Amino acid sequence: MVVGICCLDLRISENNSLKGKRRILKRIIERVKHKFNVSIAEVGNHDLWQSSQIGFCMVGNDKRFINSALDKIIYFIEEINIAEITKSDFEIINL
Repeated sequence: MVVGICCLDLRISENNSLKGKRRILKRIIERVKHKFNVSIAEVGNHDLWQSSQIGFCMVGNDKRFINSALDKIIYFIEEINIAEITKSDFEIINL
């Protein structure tokens, strides 16, 4: 079994409230869930208006497939162009 874990730091410019941040994150999270069927959630920077951290994971049996899927998800989030990715960390674990 192979587990892929990714954590992204996002900057949400032009935002002035937590309500606006939640609306933007909800759009990102729902689109990623719908397109890639992964577990995804906000995992950090909950009380900051223009910054957030989201994490997602994927389980499979092929390391190359998981690596490719994580890259596609990161690219998809960049292409949505709602928030800027400032940092990305991912790890692939073989169990």
